[in-house]
Amino acid sequence: MYPIAILIDELKHDDAQFRLNSVRKLDNIATALGPERTREELIPFLNESVDDDDEILLVLAEELGKMVDAVGGPAWSHVLLIPLENLAMVEEMTVREAAVKSLVCVGERILDTQFAATFVPMLERLATRDWFTSRVSACGLFKCAYPRVEPGAKSVLRALFIKLCRDDTPMVRRSACQHLGEFARLLQAGEVVEDVMPVVAKLAGDDQDSVRLLAVDAAALLGAVLPPTVRAQMLLPIVISLSEDRSWRARWSVANKLTDLCDSFGPDATSTALVNALEKLLKDAEAEVKTAAAAKITDIARRVRIELVMEKILPGARALVTDPSEHVRASVASVIMGLAPCFGESGTVTHLLPLFLTLLKDSTSDVRLNVISHLETVNEIIGVRMLSQSLLPAIIELSGDKQWRVRTAIINFMPLLAKQLGVEFFNDELSGLCLRWLFDSVYAVRECAAQNIKNLTATFGADWAVSVVLPELAAATSNPNFTKRLSGLVATELVAEAVPADVMQTRFVPVLSRMTADPVANVRFNVAKSLQKLAPKMDRPFLASHIKPVLNGLCEDPDEDVRYFAAKALSSC
Repeated sequence: MYPIAILIDELKHDDAQFRLNSVRKLDNIATALGPERTREELIPFLNESVDDDDEILLVLAEELGKMVDAVGGPAWSHVLLIPLENLAMVEEMTVREAAVKSLVCVGERILDTQFAATFVPMLERLATRDWFTSRVSACGLFKCAYPRVEPGAKSVLRALFIKLCRDDTPMVRRSACQHLGEFARLLQAGEVVEDVMPVVAKLAGDDQDSVRLLAVDAAALLGAVLPPTVRAQMLLPIVISLSEDRSWRARWSVANKLTDLCDSFGPDATSTALVNALEKLLKDAEAEVKTAAAAKITDIARRVRIELVMEKILPGARALVTDPSEHVRASVASVIMGLAPCFGESGTVTHLLPLFLTLLKDSTSDVRLNVISHLETVNEIIGVRMLSQSLLPAIIELSGDKQWRVRTAIINFMPLLAKQLGVEFFNDELSGLCLRWLFDSVYAVRECAAQNIKNLTATFGADWAVSVVLPELAAATSNPNFTKRLSGLVATELVAEAVPADVMQTRFVPVLSRMTADPVANVRFNVAKSLQKLAPKMDRPFLASHIKPVLNGLCEDPDEDVRYFAAKALSSC
């Protein structure tokens, strides 16, 4: 009990850090006190402690939501509402949000027989107080209360929520609008049409753009609960109006939610009004709006006929490929490859390949990277041979890109090209490129290149590795540059893992063994580590005649690390 007594004393400490540490241990304190003393002593004390630093109040709001069992279970959970109600009224937004989240958790565990007498009055107090912070918090509690009250109380709560939607304070309207969609899904269709739709129209025309942009989220959720005719006649015009709003943030919100809106409104509205909205948003004056709209190009294209894609979407996408904003171009590059299945082989070659080539030559690395990362989608439609013929010059150019992430993305694309192009074409055009990457100046690129050589060996076979790769690796292991020798060592180990045991023993292990005489200790102990990894593939006579003598020699090395790894490898043999 003594540590618990210290925690209780620290709840009143002058130092804020002590109080914070103690609040984080409220569950321990409550367990030690027991449910009765927690209810009668700890909770009243905490209720008097809501005038504290925001950091402490935030932790307190989070911890109170976890204390239902500590106060005696659901039958006593309502005692937690008092301190949480006070926390839901404080000025700091993060504290209020944590308090609302905890109130929902506690409210879900209150017994049905107690809910109407405890939670509902608390909600009504918050929703009608003069200070706006309490009304802001109240908006997030209706979704918890509404399903659990009697029909008569439902109408009262519904009227109260509608009143908050029309509140004089913009922060309250914003909070109400934020929760409007979730609340409306709890209502009957007739109640939504009669009570909610007028409010949505008013919020969509609010003088605060922070309220209007949240109306888009509400519209996306409302579309799923309204009858089709009401949805088309009353809600769709509101969405279209917001897509042409004077505030770019409202237009951005429509562009960002366009896929959800299509799902809510159905195929008819998508093929008409929403495609037209996308067409305009792709031509918007603000780069942020175009970026959000560009990200939805493929999602919308998959939902409409190809004729509409050609007429409404493709022209806008084509214009964005050369947009002044690099963020817009990067957004287009990340999705435009997904149009290939819509266009088919012929349409992709005719309409999309020129756009891909333009983006691959973009001055911004993120744009190029986004195209390269999605080449496989196009490959499935037009085949890698046609793709490589069109993009090979760009790929070769990007292989030396100054951004290492671009080089890595190109390397990751190589195994796919190898499988489709065949060994002869690959050797003529790309094998030298793959080997040069092993000696890149960036470690991540060298590591990726070594793994790539291993994957290519699995594709082309051991003969290819011996004839094409091994001579380069052997030359690298005697290179004057220490980094290149180490890269050659790593690649030799990885390729050796991908070939049959006899090829590994006769061709690759001798290359590794020669490196035990390297002047750099780092190389020598990496040889020991490599031999340890390869040992399970070797037969016993070869281990005894070739590997153990090499490792015994390394065990006498003057460097301590070399001796350690050599001894470790020797024991595993």
